[in-house]
Amino acid sequence: MVEHDVLSATREAYDAAASLYAQLFRDTLRDSPLDRAFLGAFAEVVSAGGGGQVADLGCGPGHITAYLDELGLTAFGVDTSPAMIELARQAYPGLRFDMGSMAALNIANGVLGGVLSRWSIIHTPPRELPVILAEFHRVLAPGGHLLICFSASDDPSHPTQVFDHTVAPAYRWWPDHLSAMLRESGLAEVARMIREPQPTDRRQFQEIQLLARKAGAGAA
Repeated sequence: MVEHDVLSATREAYDAAASLYAQLFRDTLRDSPLDRAFLGAFAEVVSAGGGGQVADLGCGPGHITAYLDELGLTAFGVDTSPAMIELARQAYPGLRFDMGSMAALNIANGVLGGVLSRWSIIHTPPRELPVILAEFHRVLAPGGHLLICFSASDDPSHPTQVFDHTVAPAYRWWPDHLSAMLRESGLAEVARMIREPQPTDRRQFQEIQLLARKAGAGAA
């Protein structure tokens, strides 16, 4: 499992920042047509594969879970931060939000049509990431899809790099390296989106969105 002290420190940091985080990020999709497009594509391939529940892992204040619901998915959120879960439940009382850790999900084997991990792996120490990717694979149904989003390392010879995140220590990943880790976990990359940093971005990193699929029934 992910080290207890890392999880605890991250949870406490997000608890402390939860209200401000919700205010800053609840409307980000409005000005992000590329994000909306890729989330839309994710919703379409999940539906085409037979649907099923979709878990938004690291859901924060729940705004992305709510957007998935608007797209017609049966979505629920999971987060390690009690404060984030409380904000999500208050904002979206018709949706389900659960406390939980990505390293040990309280979800049965093979029941999900989709998993969304939107910048939720960035605080995971690199040596612990395979545990989380294995969990993603475990809970997905055959043919289910994962959409995983993260900031890119800028040096393939250093596939992970630490960066100064406002809330907690965080990591960037070389996209091909992370794609290979997904493949080792039984999740084959289907597509990727690379967003170049814009002049107004606080951090000048590429943003990566990888769509991957678990082998089995269905097709992207």
